[in-house]
Amino acid sequence: MARRAPATAHPQGSVRDTRTAISGFVPSLGLWDATAVVAGSMIGSGVFIVSADIARTVGAPGWLLVVWLLAGLMTIAGALSYGELAAMMPHAGGQYVYLRTAYGPVVGFLYGWTLFLVIQTGTIAAVAVAFAKFTGTLFPSLDAAVQVGPVAVSTQQGLAIVVIAALTGINCDGLRTGRLVQNVFTATKVGSLVALVVLGLIWGRNPAAVATNLHQFWGSPSLALLPLIGAAMVGALFSADAWFNITFAAAEVRDPGRTVPLSLAIGTTVVIGLYLAANLVYLAALPLRGDLTATTVEGRGIQFAISDRVATAAMEVTLGHAAVVIMAIAIMISTFGCANGIVLSGARVYYAMARDGLFFGVAGLLNTRRAPAAALVLQGIWASLLTLSGTYSDLLDYVIFAALLFYVLTVAAIFILRRTQPHTPRPYAAIGYPVVPALYIIFATGIMLDLLILKPRYTWPGLLLVASGVPVYYWWRGRNA
Repeated sequence: MARRAPATAHPQGSVRDTRTAISGFVPSLGLWDATAVVAGSMIGSGVFIVSADIARTVGAPGWLLVVWLLAGLMTIAGALSYGELAAMMPHAGGQYVYLRTAYGPVVGFLYGWTLFLVIQTGTIAAVAVAFAKFTGTLFPSLDAAVQVGPVAVSTQQGLAIVVIAALTGINCDGLRTGRLVQNVFTATKVGSLVALVVLGLIWGRNPAAVATNLHQFWGSPSLALLPLIGAAMVGALFSADAWFNITFAAAEVRDPGRTVPLSLAIGTTVVIGLYLAANLVYLAALPLRGDLTATTVEGRGIQFAISDRVATAAMEVTLGHAAVVIMAIAIMISTFGCANGIVLSGARVYYAMARDGLFFGVAGLLNTRRAPAAALVLQGIWASLLTLSGTYSDLLDYVIFAALLFYVLTVAAIFILRRTQPHTPRPYAAIGYPVVPALYIIFATGIMLDLLILKPRYTWPGLLLVASGVPVYYWWRGRNA
């Protein structure tokens, strides 16, 4: 039986009791749990693949590392900045709440609308399909197609939908179950990345590749590289994305003023460190430059690794053909845990929107396990439809610019709220304020301008997707007036 969370706080009782009365959620996530959501949501399949595209763009080992380092510093700066807002407003909905508070309900709704339409659901679809594709590496029969009425559905799409349905069901069973799955899979995939780094650096070192990469370390540097580095950072940034998902579930975190900022700092730092180490492994095993027509992993290099599977190619130098199976299993574990973190957290935003009268009312209900089951199911249905449509990848390309815009607006909210709400308690102040948040805004804005110039066919459609929420907002507001 579903229940609607009480709209007002109980006048007495502990802080825990008051927060439960306000939201209906029970604070039960500790520091390890919250950090597992941060790290687990970040690590998907990107780090194992995206370095190939970056290498083709920048053309030299040194710039590959620079791209990952800059993206990592931006990610950590963003996380340290979000910590202040998360500690101020430890409510279900996280970033939606910050934007609504700083800029008004329209901007908050546009973020939530884009999150549901593409950002969260499209990411769930993409990660679930990545899981299915790497499962297909182990079981080639999954490449078959089945005709379902007028629609041709591949068995990989079917498996992806099964994964989405399973994770939706797990999280409908309550936070305890979702938390257990997240903790186990995060620990496993962090361990897998550590193993990849250790094996690669100790046993996978290829002297010929190392010598070639050192000789060509900076290539032919010129000012023309600057816009290319900015464009290449998009792939690295979105391989390290979703770290903010813990803010969506802040109402369920114990001592959120300390736990959420600390989990953001620890989770992002650990993951970025692993990502940089993984790229050192790639450069130790393979030359960056390669030939698309080569028949060996060394000949194809990082740039032209088969299907961009750089990690598999690097491990093949160390482990031989067994690397294909080992890396497929590692990426299956990684993508499954990543999808769970995104499924778990995203539904809390739609819950908060529904409580504001800006989403389907049923999404504002909690079931007897105190889980936003209806919001989870709606999210799962739309993510499954995106999976069947096959358009999720294009849609995610379109909203990259919009997502960066929302990040900039959220970090800028720190400056706005310090002026408009100077007396609101801030259990955690953004580290390095005002320099770190300001630098984040400057660099992210620079990347956005770069994308406007270099990839206009993605940026403008993304803005149109966001803008499509404006009439929807006014329709929903009028409907609930």
